[in-house]
Amino acid sequence: MDRLNGEHTYRNPILDADLPDPDAIRVGDRYVMIASSFNRAPGLPVYVSTDLVNWDRVADALPGGNEPAEWFALPRHGQGVWAPSIRHHDDTYYIVYPDPDQGILVVAAPEPEGPWSAPHLLLGGLGLIDPCPLWDDDGSAYLVHGWANSRAGKKNILTVVPVDAALREATGPARDVIDGADIDGWGTIEGPKFYRRDGWYWIFAPAGGVATGWQAVFRSRDVFGPYEERNVLEQGSTPVNGPHQGAWVTAVDGRDWFLHFQDRGPFGRVVHLQPMAWGDDGWPVMGKAVDGGPSEPVLEYPSPHGMPQGYRTVARSDDFAGGVPGPTWTWQANPAADAIAPGEGALRIRSGDDSGNLRTLTRVLGQPLPGMASRASVRVDLDGGSGTRAGLAVLGYDYLWAGVAHGDAGAEAVVAVRRRGDMAERVALRIPVSESVEVAIECAADASLVAELTTAGHTVRVDPDFVASEGQWIGAELAIFAGHGYGADPATAAFSSFRVDLAED
Repeated sequence: MDRLNGEHTYRNPILDADLPDPDAIRVGDRYVMIASSFNRAPGLPVYVSTDLVNWDRVADALPGGNEPAEWFALPRHGQGVWAPSIRHHDDTYYIVYPDPDQGILVVAAPEPEGPWSAPHLLLGGLGLIDPCPLWDDDGSAYLVHGWANSRAGKKNILTVVPVDAALREATGPARDVIDGADIDGWGTIEGPKFYRRDGWYWIFAPAGGVATGWQAVFRSRDVFGPYEERNVLEQGSTPVNGPHQGAWVTAVDGRDWFLHFQDRGPFGRVVHLQPMAWGDDGWPVMGKAVDGGPSEPVLEYPSPHGMPQGYRTVARSDDFAGGVPGPTWTWQANPAADAIAPGEGALRIRSGDDSGNLRTLTRVLGQPLPGMASRASVRVDLDGGSGTRAGLAVLGYDYLWAGVAHGDAGAEAVVAVRRRGDMAERVALRIPVSESVEVAIECAADASLVAELTTAGHTVRVDPDFVASEGQWIGAELAIFAGHGYGADPATAAFSSFRVDLAED
């Protein structure tokens, strides 16, 4: 990519796509990163990198989806896996994650690729969120976590709990150690990450809210406090709103870095990488402050390992080799065993019950919408009777879909949109078709969408005056789906030649 003074540089965001609430560590010469997955299945994506800039997805720590499986058999938007943490201790990788309706759970594996253990409930209770463990120098272990006001009736408080070294149970009473209400003008405190350095206990935590907040750091000589605080990274003069919640990582060469997210609305919570150093006063500095500037994000910087930057998003083209989806796809709900029909040359999705609202449909596979101008396309064949449909969507709270629907008069190519509060979808195009349809949706840099349908050599473009929207705690998704109305017979939709093309920014 670009060079600065002869060095390869990277641009932020390093991953311009939805990877909410990232946490990362280094083990040996590899970096490992995880993110929230909420209701999506499989869940808890695991990424690895050798240079902190280019990342590959290698596993899902919840390959079967969320538990309990029966509850998550329907789309539970905003539920499931909230902000997790990853740590390595005694040759084992631990991911500690919250389900705000159950408590704090743990999975473990010998390698990032797995196999990952079944979830174990470490702490039960409503509203326990954003956990992170710490193993102390004397062998004792602790967990810090936050609170979801929607479930617990309390917020902006960080709590520390003694736990056993294997993260199986609490070993002592919990104590609240930080209260955002005690810090003038700070308010929201959440997403803590626990560290030990130079005789201090350190808690890195975002403050001030997702869209407009900043990165806070707290330190104390005692694990239970009192903690003093400092604001170490904020938007300043940059376009990076709310630069916070992430991970301090020390590279192989001893330099420090900070991975964090930025909320970009329909493009999701995208991942940035900041240089980090420790000041003469013992506090960390981040971003431009490392080189003597203000405490705000860098937009471009020399790459940590001197490597060029490659593909900066998560969505991938897919030929559906073997009739199965590639590793970047996730379902909106835990899939039924018969969700995919066998076959070669295409992905065959058996339809699910369809209320007329894609947000309630179970048979939906998605990938994060790229954070730059893009075009997604796929060929759709629908084998079904009246009341069935299948296609490609950009799915958030609001959505646009384009594809094929079968009615009493036969097959039609359709483009439709639905906005929050609408009682039904609004159809922007409906034309008869007699064969498969190639569907494309173009997303501009401002998230405005245009659909394109090609059948029998004829192409129609439709501009429905529609802008993609975020979902619940996530960005929009590129999604393929198959549904049948109540009373209609199930159908099978065959998807082939899925392509994602990016406009370089």
